[in-house]
Amino acid sequence: MTNLAPQRQPRKHLAKAIASAPAPAKLYEKRKPVCPKPVDGRFRRLKWAVMVLCLAVYYITPWLRWDRGPWSPHQAVLIDLAHRRFYMFAIEIWPQEFYFVAGLLIMAGIGLFLITSAVGRAWCGYACPQTVWTDLFQHIDRLIDGDRNAQLRLDAAPWTASKTARRLGKWSIFLAIAFATGGAWILYFADAPTLFRQFWAGDAPSVAYATVAVLTGTTFWLGGFMREQVCIYMCPWPRIQSAMLDEKSLTVTYKFWRGEPRGSVKAAQNATVPTGDCVDCGMCTAVCPTGIDIRTGSQIGCITCGLCVDACDNVMAQLGRPRGLIDYATLEDSAAEQSGATPTPHWKLIWHPRTLVYLGIWSLIGLGLLFALGTRQHMAMSVAKDRNPPYMLLSDGELRNAYTVKLRNMEDRPRPMALSLVGVPGAKMWADDMAKTDASRQLVRTVAADQTDPLRIYVLAPAGTAPQALSFALRALDAEGGAASYATRLDAPDPQVPQ
Repeated sequence: MTNLAPQRQPRKHLAKAIASAPAPAKLYEKRKPVCPKPVDGRFRRLKWAVMVLCLAVYYITPWLRWDRGPWSPHQAVLIDLAHRRFYMFAIEIWPQEFYFVAGLLIMAGIGLFLITSAVGRAWCGYACPQTVWTDLFQHIDRLIDGDRNAQLRLDAAPWTASKTARRLGKWSIFLAIAFATGGAWILYFADAPTLFRQFWAGDAPSVAYATVAVLTGTTFWLGGFMREQVCIYMCPWPRIQSAMLDEKSLTVTYKFWRGEPRGSVKAAQNATVPTGDCVDCGMCTAVCPTGIDIRTGSQIGCITCGLCVDACDNVMAQLGRPRGLIDYATLEDSAAEQSGATPTPHWKLIWHPRTLVYLGIWSLIGLGLLFALGTRQHMAMSVAKDRNPPYMLLSDGELRNAYTVKLRNMEDRPRPMALSLVGVPGAKMWADDMAKTDASRQLVRTVAADQTDPLRIYVLAPAGTAPQALSFALRALDAEGGAASYATRLDAPDPQVPQ
């Protein structure tokens, strides 16, 4: 027992040391609310225009009508999953033409590279859905809670009945906008007026209600609460774009050589204290929707919206100093301006080799899609040959092969079509709804509007026919015409193998 006492003493000292040790540094800082101050200027007006345009396109497009005749839907933009069609005004995309959609997605990706190479994160600052809806919600904040100072005071105030009522009122508006966002999305996948009536009558498919619920929740949470955290922490694009920017890329830049050392207006009036143009008013930070200070340099939180440019230009105008302390500029041009060179016009800064390469690739893909769209036939066919058995040898020595032929009419009207055999002299064919005695080299069918007509075709070849190539040819019999063909094979016994 005497050996236990010496072991207890160090434990007491260890407990005291742990208790007196300083608390470990926190790895994560609590989010500080970002309440941007309103500002007026050319970039703010541009953001207004882009926001209104994006919201109008999103909410109004499902309601636009486009007359496609009596056999096709009249919604201008429709993703008809049930019938496997994609409609965009006069364009109709079938499943086997998905390369058009893939081409558009590739163009969107290259277009994003093009914009980033030319003007940095302009997509993030103006047209990104997260930016558009966050900007809308921030305007509602000002409408309900007041200006920036009033919002900060209300956020720090205790929860009283007045604050609770104001918060619930504002969140109700957020929820209504989020619900309209989710509701508009489902209208792209069915006839908008019909689905709208079914939704409110409780007769819509369950997937429609689930989709609206998910999109309402995500829009309400991401746009109403997370806001700039999505851009800084969740979005991968800020990390990707860093590899696409260099000293020739046009971004929002603080010209430190002109603004430093910072000083107030009174300090600037004192000739013995040299100061730069920056008066340390903090307006650039106050108007920033992500709450960053652009004067500390380029950073992941900058979405290149240009609001700090508007704020700084307004302050410079009040002080009688030249604008452009914060401006869209390249690092290369900013360094040249520091040495006294005349700034290069922005339109010249955009056109550098990398931008031209992206523009060239983007244009070639677009022209290729337009060419394919303009030259495509509005009729098509596919042929699948039976594999088991590959052929049948009839009692009279004749040979029979079976095929499944699909005739596609991609017009919004019925079209008469003629299906013909090419090759295999003496061969005839008949469909499963015909008698064998009616077999011929050509069959005539009328394919319904915007439909695929599957046919079970039997090809009868004379006795002794060897294995060889066979083609089916399809020709439209109306005035517009059109043709398609499909190469396949005729299976037969190998003449060199004894039967």
